[in-house]
Amino acid sequence: MNKNCLICGVGGQGVVLASRLIAFAAMDTGLFARTAETIGMAQRGGSVASHVRIGAHVYSPLIPKGEADLILALEPGEAVRALPYLKPDGLIVVSSKAMRPVSAAVAGGYTGQKMLDYLKRRIADLIIVDTEAICRQAGSQQTANIALLGAAAASKRLGLSLEQIEQALRDHTRQQFFATNHKALRLG
Repeated sequence: MNKNCLICGVGGQGVVLASRLIAFAAMDTGLFARTAETIGMAQRGGSVASHVRIGAHVYSPLIPKGEADLILALEPGEAVRALPYLKPDGLIVVSSKAMRPVSAAVAGGYTGQKMLDYLKRRIADLIIVDTEAICRQAGSQQTANIALLGAAAASKRLGLSLEQIEQALRDHTRQQFFATNHKALRLG
């Protein structure tokens, strides 16, 4: 099994944690995984992308353009930005919640709806997740990344089961946050 998953969002959304959980889940089940992150502007709310490649014949951690099986996008605009990486038959799992960039505060109102509409017109396999509602139910606004992991696992396109992601969550995150994260994973 070879899988390429690109996780994208903005700084502070948990992109790197989501990618590490996927890699840990793969490795914990005996699969080979490589990851790479671009986090230069993460502290300022800038774009963050993390590549996860799973499989025996993966030699580079970076996903070539047009070869991502799955894009997990914590922000609609970042999903559009990542489109060149998606395979023609690839899946996008995207949060419906937009993170307003600093430039939008100066230039006008960005809600993310235009980006979601664009994705709906262009992408055949698209799952839009109401992460705001899930985060409220889970009890933390910091669990959108975990909710998207749950949706990706449930889609069966991630190549890892919900139980495998759950085990990685249990083994590789702080125990004090497990109950909230677990709830978000299951709700996703």
